[in-house]
Amino acid sequence: MSTLATFLLSALPLAAGWAVHVWRLRVVLSTARRDPLTGLRTRDGFTRRARVLLKDPRAVVVLADVDKFKHINDTYGHAAGDVLLKATADRRAHHVGRTGVAGRLGGDEFAAVLIDGHGTAADMLAVLHGVLARPVDGQNPDVHTTVSLGWVRAADFPADDLSALLRRADEAMYAAKQARAGLRRAGLGRLFATLAGRRAGRTGARPDSPVIGVAA
Repeated sequence: MSTLATFLLSALPLAAGWAVHVWRLRVVLSTARRDPLTGLRTRDGFTRRARVLLKDPRAVVVLADVDKFKHINDTYGHAAGDVLLKATADRRAHHVGRTGVAGRLGGDEFAAVLIDGHGTAADMLAVLHGVLARPVDGQNPDVHTTVSLGWVRAADFPADDLSALLRRADEAMYAAKQARAGLRRAGLGRLFATLAGRRAGRTGARPDSPVIGVAA
């Protein structure tokens, strides 16, 4: 047997061990970027993919929040709340599709970036809003809630990064929640209905700072 052949045979176990190590490392990283309850990407995993998608001018950023979620947890227990979150995540991921990304940012707050190739984001999100409000199979029939959605087209604010677009979507979502409208698009108009909006409270903005948003 030649020296080269001997060397290659002796190197095989090392190469195999390294391949297994790399595979395990990828599994660990992938798991770390997935929320254990919903299976959606965590904030870190969502951010990485969302930034790539935002390079496409057709990108749309969506933020969703389960209405009265704390009341459900307090009244029916955390198990009921977990079932609701899982169903919300599954339905959202289905509508985002393979070309987009959905993530759980924490608690009952979900985000997504989708590519609106046909200019029908408003119609699609209206359908999604209805789907998210449907009763959950196997859930206590008394557990009923809706989900408020806020969304923004990246092309409307070309200078905004992901963080800024999420803030706009958040403001629109909170306006929808306050108005019980269910769905609202952030745009170029001004909406004064939520002068003390949630995002303004987080950032310490003046109470008279307007929330940007127009109905879809």
